[in-house]
Amino acid sequence: MMNAEEKKAMTQMVRGKVFVFGDNVDTDQIYPGKYVEYTEIEDIRKYAMSGSAMPDLVERFHPGDIIVAGRNFGCGSSREHAVMTLKGIGVGAILAESFGRIFFRNAINLGLPVITCKGIGTFFHNGDTAAVDLLTGTITNETAGTSVQAEPLSDYIMDILQHGGIKPLIRARLGKGAL
Repeated sequence: MMNAEEKKAMTQMVRGKVFVFGDNVDTDQIYPGKYVEYTEIEDIRKYAMSGSAMPDLVERFHPGDIIVAGRNFGCGSSREHAVMTLKGIGVGAILAESFGRIFFRNAINLGLPVITCKGIGTFFHNGDTAAVDLLTGTITNETAGTSVQAEPLSDYIMDILQHGGIKPLIRARLGKGAL
C-alpha cells in the first residue's frame, strides 16, 4: 500500500507517449452523442475519440499516455461522458492551449489532469514522449530535449486530483458515509 508521499509523487508526475490533436476538438469528437446511453466505463471507453481525426486512438493508446491539443479542447456539449471515456482509456493528462470551460471543470472533478499552456499545440509531434510535473507546471518534450513552463495547478486542484476527483475528496473530508 502506498503512503501519502508516494501517492503525491505519483500524482504529481505524468509521463507518456503523446497524441496530438488540433484546435476545436469538441465533445462529439471525443465521445459521439449517439453513445450516451452507455453508463458502464467498459462500454464508454470503447468510443474514445471515435468522432475525431484519430478514431483508432483506443487501439493505439496505453494508460498514462498524454493528449496534446491546440485551442478550445472539449468545446461543445457539457456531457461528462467525454471526460469519462478519456479517463477510461487511461489518459495521464491533457495539455492544450485552452479548454472548453465545462470540459475543464468536468475533467478536474473526475480526477483527470488538464493543463493550459500557450503554444503547446506545436510543441510536440505524435509519438513524442512527454513528462509533465503537475505541481510546477514544467512540461518536457523528452524526445526533443526541450521544456516549456505552464501555469502550475493550484493546491486545491492538486488535492482533487490526488484524491481521484471531487467526490472522493469530499468523502475523505466528510467520512465514508458522504455522497
